[in-house]
Amino acid sequence: MANKIKQFTERAIEGIHDMCYIWAKEMKATVQDEGVLIFFILVPILYPLLYSWAYNNEVVHDVPVAVVDLSNSQLSREFVRKYDASPDTKVAFRCNSLEEAKQLVGRQLVRGVVLIPTDFDSNINRMQQSHIALYCDMSFLLAYKAIYMTAVAVSTNINKNIQIKVSGNSTGREDQITTQPLAFDEVPIFNPTGGYGSFIIPGVLILIIQQTLVLGIGLSAGTARENNRFRDLVPLSRHYNGIFRIVLGKSMCYFMVYAVIAAYLTLIVPRIFHFTAIPHPGALFGLMLPYVLACIFFGMFISCMVRYRENVMLLIVFMSVPLLFLSGVSWPHSAMPGAWRAVATLFPSTFGVRGFVRLSSMGASLEDVSTEYLALWFHALFYFFLTCIVYSYQLHQARTHAISEVEKMKERIQKAQQKLHSKGASA
Repeated sequence: MANKIKQFTERAIEGIHDMCYIWAKEMKATVQDEGVLIFFILVPILYPLLYSWAYNNEVVHDVPVAVVDLSNSQLSREFVRKYDASPDTKVAFRCNSLEEAKQLVGRQLVRGVVLIPTDFDSNINRMQQSHIALYCDMSFLLAYKAIYMTAVAVSTNINKNIQIKVSGNSTGREDQITTQPLAFDEVPIFNPTGGYGSFIIPGVLILIIQQTLVLGIGLSAGTARENNRFRDLVPLSRHYNGIFRIVLGKSMCYFMVYAVIAAYLTLIVPRIFHFTAIPHPGALFGLMLPYVLACIFFGMFISCMVRYRENVMLLIVFMSVPLLFLSGVSWPHSAMPGAWRAVATLFPSTFGVRGFVRLSSMGASLEDVSTEYLALWFHALFYFFLTCIVYSYQLHQARTHAISEVEKMKERIQKAQQKLHSKGASA
């Protein structure tokens, strides 16, 4: 019994020593690799600042617009006058044709075009529905929102005046009931300014953690394969004699780096740009712990598919925008087809984004996001065991290559000995 305990203790100490060796070696490789440093340090620090700065104003004012008034009626001029009076838009040019307005958009002098057709006023006089066309520059979503929402507000106001004229009411109270039968007050919650930054930035910050981790780990794996003679992910060494010590040793390096990065992205960046951020520190830590672990093991699993450093860019970079949509931030989860909802559950970012948005922007507790919390722990365990399986295969492959190389060496030695014996016999 004492011998078994002693053997177990020695093996445990050896495993911890090897794990720390792999940790130190992975950290050294990370520091020495410029590509990995870019994705682990520079991108998580600079990209959120750049993206948040672009949408820091939340709303824009006096967006230049070109108006093509083909109706030239009293009602169309009223629409243009009210549209120009809005604080969000400015009628910068009045054009005679749509082609002329298109040239202004191409020269970036205006962000959109309002086209009023020739039958705008006549349709309304005939009690028929009339339309106004909007053409918006979608390269800047804040400008699109200002142009579109202003047109909706002005058309709603004109519709009220038309309703009053045709209703035949005799009192102002009747006019009020006709135009607004149900009075309501619009109070935006969780996003008081109604800005794009507070709406989208929290999801982007969490997605950055996953994407940069996967890219950095993939680059590191590609480098390891390129430096290995047989393109194996796991090198032959007595310290790499065990799956758990390999996986845990590497993950300790990544976790040490991203514990700081995650705190920076979730605590510092939202406060620098005054985005809505009301998370409880304990709840935020509880959610980020399984999320970072899930992203690390997910990245290590994906890295086993990377043969060269460039491959990870082709696999991961283009997925950033689809993953943001699948998280449910801009595409409601209830509106997704079942197939896409199933695909979304494969990525830790789906549950990480949902949980963080509720904690940070809506003031939820960890119990309120228990579904996302448990799903992230499941992802962490699931991808941990998947990573152990693929690393076990990589270790077996490395040993197979080593055995085949030894056999080849033996064959060459035997052939050399046979040649020497044949020369000695002939002499």
